[in-house]
Amino acid sequence: MKTARDLTLEAAQSAGSSRSFGGRAAIRDVPFVQVKKLLDSRHDREILEGLRKVISMMYRSKPCLPYFSSVVKNVASPNIEIKKLVYIYLLHYAESEPDLALLSINTIQKSLTDQNPQVRAMALRVMSGIRVPVISQIVSLAIKRGCGDMSPHVRKAAALAIPKCYKLDPNTLPQLLDYLSILLGDKQYYVVGSAVTAFLEICPDRIDLIHKHYRALIRKLVDMDEWGQLALIRLLTVYARKCFPKRFTRLKKNSSEGFYDDDTNEQVTEIPKEEVQVLDPDLELFLRACKPLLQSRNSAVVVAVVRAFLHLGTPEYLDTAVGPLVALLRSGQDLQQIVLYNIVSVCLVRPASFVPYTSHFFVRSSDVPKVWQLKIELLTLVFPHSDSQSKGLILSELEHFTKTSRNDLVRESVRAIGRCAQNDSRTSKRCLNLLLRQTSSEDGNLVAEVLTVVRHLIQQDPASHITTVIRLAKNLDTMTNPEARASIIWLVGEFAGMEGEDNIAPDVVRILARGFADESEPAKLQIILLAAKVYIHHINRTQKSESEGKAPDTQEGDELDSIVEQNSSTEQDHPIAILWRYILLLARYDTSYDLRDRTRFYKALLGDATSIQLASLLLLAPKPVPHTPSPSEGRRTWLLGSASLVIGEEAGPSGLSGYEMLPEWVQSGQEPDSKVRDEIPAKPQYGEKRDEPAGEKLDSALRGKAAEKKLNGVGQVTGQMTLDDWLAEEESEGSTESEEDDEDDEEEEEEEEEEEEEESDESSDAEKTGLVENKDRPAQHG
Repeated sequence: MKTARDLTLEAAQSAGSSRSFGGRAAIRDVPFVQVKKLLDSRHDREILEGLRKVISMMYRSKPCLPYFSSVVKNVASPNIEIKKLVYIYLLHYAESEPDLALLSINTIQKSLTDQNPQVRAMALRVMSGIRVPVISQIVSLAIKRGCGDMSPHVRKAAALAIPKCYKLDPNTLPQLLDYLSILLGDKQYYVVGSAVTAFLEICPDRIDLIHKHYRALIRKLVDMDEWGQLALIRLLTVYARKCFPKRFTRLKKNSSEGFYDDDTNEQVTEIPKEEVQVLDPDLELFLRACKPLLQSRNSAVVVAVVRAFLHLGTPEYLDTAVGPLVALLRSGQDLQQIVLYNIVSVCLVRPASFVPYTSHFFVRSSDVPKVWQLKIELLTLVFPHSDSQSKGLILSELEHFTKTSRNDLVRESVRAIGRCAQNDSRTSKRCLNLLLRQTSSEDGNLVAEVLTVVRHLIQQDPASHITTVIRLAKNLDTMTNPEARASIIWLVGEFAGMEGEDNIAPDVVRILARGFADESEPAKLQIILLAAKVYIHHINRTQKSESEGKAPDTQEGDELDSIVEQNSSTEQDHPIAILWRYILLLARYDTSYDLRDRTRFYKALLGDATSIQLASLLLLAPKPVPHTPSPSEGRRTWLLGSASLVIGEEAGPSGLSGYEMLPEWVQSGQEPDSKVRDEIPAKPQYGEKRDEPAGEKLDSALRGKAAEKKLNGVGQVTGQMTLDDWLAEEESEGSTESEEDDEDDEEEEEEEEEEEEEESDESSDAEKTGLVENKDRPAQHG
């Protein structure tokens, strides 16, 4: 016990060190001789002060190796504070001085038998942390002793020491697996959490060790700490994929015609429904145990539960997890961005579940670019599944963003409107009107982006957007952005085959030919393509009119000859042919190599009458309807909660180092038998007293009372007695016992009275005999 003087000095020293923590005195180097003198002192207070100075220098990257011998010799100190600091120093420098560290192994081994469980756990932790391969067997024996320790803290330290021992010597794996199997069946949940973490580090594929502990692990899941819950959910998710096959059933509904049975021949038809996943009872046990964890304060646990529901459970389980997942958006911006990546990944699979939470995805003024990009993407994903009111709200939100001064937000909103239009054809007209309003913007890049989106929308239904193309063609006089002009010219070329007044393609070519030299290279390429399409349509119309005038038995060679003659006589003087030759002449002397090469290709292709059909196939082939995927479509395959999901394509095709995909579902018939998961009841050892719950005690008392009545013939018990009956019987028995006691007391009182009467009679007789004897004695003497 410390004296008052020592306590006063220690308090003064602590106060002085706290005052100088932030100043220069805290970082001033202490002389080597002074620190060594403190470490060699006989007083615990001075040794503790010296160790604190050494640890402080160690964490400031100062050379502390010269103090090794002076520090290690204090490992045998009974003071636990000194032991902690010496152990910290040992863990840091044991690899640099293995020989000196081995000298302290014996002292650490003695600490394994200390009465204080904290000292035993700390000794085991330090011994396993000394990275010297020579002591691997000693560490293994220490782990074996720790597995059988009565303190759960020591058993937890043993579980954490298993991976360290495996890294020291992988040959100890068979022994460590036996220890790990014991710790996985421990009754304390925090011991099991550390054992699961060790299992994932040294033998994640040995699922045969999990079979007999499966249900016990599930029962301990709720009580574990967050790190243990993360490890166990990850382990059981992999276990479920390897041990439970994915089964489906097809539900059928019987529908009968003739409701009132008026028809003599009632027809019964079976209407098949969609396939429904059937869960294994043990798998459903795991999923139900995960539901309470959705209320965890740790966001990683919530994401892990959602991952389990997504890859193992039915859509109903996933629907219950959407709300807690969205609730994580209330966190800080750094965590909010990671949560949004996970929400987008789930929304790509089941977007309808996020419709009630649409308002949570509206952009705020304080959101960083990555956050509002993901929120806008979520709005476009839930848009097709929303009702008309929610759709109008989303479009109004996106329209508001197109009017802001932030160009990046405007462009992203324009793309989002385009995705909304392609996913829901009923709102494409409104989306198109919103986009066409942006064509008058002064930002050329924004106009180019708008026209690209408009082009995709027009390709979905070209026949209903003829007036839109004409409206865009009129904007060529004021449009200056090269990409925007190229998009409009391409759209005009797609409608170059129309008949009548709606065909504006030849006039557009005529107008653009005048300023061909001043156009940008993308626009020139599209002008050449437009002129080629107009010329091909002209040739096809001419060929069609000529073929209609021919006789049915005309040979193909004669037809080709007539086409050539037509080209040589009348077609050469047609305005479209003259315009085509003029465009070829302009492009012939252009400075762009690509433009000149493409012009020569078109000229050779359209100059020969036999290659007209080939040119039609190349230039007039129907274009596929473009579909713009969601920006995060490439992240669909990454696991929730992984760093590869956040990084995306930059993580590479196989993800970051250490990333592992979930295994495929086991095939039906190849899964292990469900009996391997049956728990074996532990038999109590001889002399061990089993803890019996109060309910079992009451039931056994009732059964004992009923059996006693049957043996004594007092009464018979029919059926199961309730607690009220049992208490009433006790009261009646108590009253009968009290009556019997009263009768016994009365009998005893009567017996006592009789005995008193007998004693009084005997005493009276004795007195009479005494008087007679006294009378006779004087007579005899006389």
